[in-house]
Amino acid sequence: MKAVIQEMRLLFIGGTRFSGYFASTYAVERGHSVTLFSRGKAGIVIPGAETITGDRETDDIEQLRGLPFDAVIDMTGYRPGSVRKTAELLKGTVGQYIFVSSISAYASPLTAPVDESHPLATLPDPTVTEITGETYGGLKVLCEQAVQEVFGKGVSGGGVTGGGATIVRPGLIVGPRDPSNRFDYWVERIAEGGEVLAPESPDFLAQFIDARDLGEWLVRLAETGTIGTFNAVNPPFPFGALLATCKTVRGSDAEFTFVPEEFLTAQSVSPWSDLPIWTGAADSALSNCDNQRAIAAGLTFRPLATTVSDTLAWINDNRELFEKRRSALSRDREREVLTAYHAANP
Repeated sequence: MKAVIQEMRLLFIGGTRFSGYFASTYAVERGHSVTLFSRGKAGIVIPGAETITGDRETDDIEQLRGLPFDAVIDMTGYRPGSVRKTAELLKGTVGQYIFVSSISAYASPLTAPVDESHPLATLPDPTVTEITGETYGGLKVLCEQAVQEVFGKGVSGGGVTGGGATIVRPGLIVGPRDPSNRFDYWVERIAEGGEVLAPESPDFLAQFIDARDLGEWLVRLAETGTIGTFNAVNPPFPFGALLATCKTVRGSDAEFTFVPEEFLTAQSVSPWSDLPIWTGAADSALSNCDNQRAIAAGLTFRPLATTVSDTLAWINDNRELFEKRRSALSRDREREVLTAYHAANP
């Protein structure tokens, strides 16, 4: 167990599947008293942590009223109404409110590098509650504002003595336990080998954060009482470096065919959904967010090869679950696009 200066009482709201899992297990390892409030649908138990089962969207949240915590780490706030209700209920018995938002909170168009002062997304109808690709960012902004209005900006440092709101905006979260098929797509596809369809060129930028780096940093933000707003992302790197690392880690014979965006668009191959991590030219600034403020606040990064290796190991150990959640380009569709590309570019 890692020694800490002072044991803290930490409350985690939701997020036991992925980055929240790593955050809460890290907090237990650090010697903190950890309470988890979640719906319990994932069936995940964190040894050493207390669990309170409930849905924050209902009166279940009343179970937390009056309970004292040094800090709350809110992993699953998506609707401003329930986030405000949570913050108001905890105000007075919790010192620091750490809210996990998203870089999707920034308004378009984006100009790289995107720092924390960039304009934020707005909703034409601020009363909307349905979460879609169009409303997600704006709803996250309203959630941020609700936390800040209730807890205030506070004073950074000194544990919870300053109190206040901390806003963390992660980019794409990757690594073992990822419930999506984004980063995993490339790790598994390249491990399989052969000709691999890749978007644009090896030079376009990619950016994400390992769920373990994010989770552990959230706990350290609570330990230091750090207040403020932070982009939580790795430094951007060429997409070709990611592909090469996947190939090296697996010892694969994969060979990459980089296809221009214009051709992919004509073939109805979409950024994010069909070829994950690739943003396309219109959203390229999303892969070039400034992280200097977070680094100054203690955010650290493990090597890319470690993230790739551990993700591949997790895929192989959870093959049945991985197969169920496949959502990116199928092998047959990839071959169709490659065949069409080679025919047009003999």
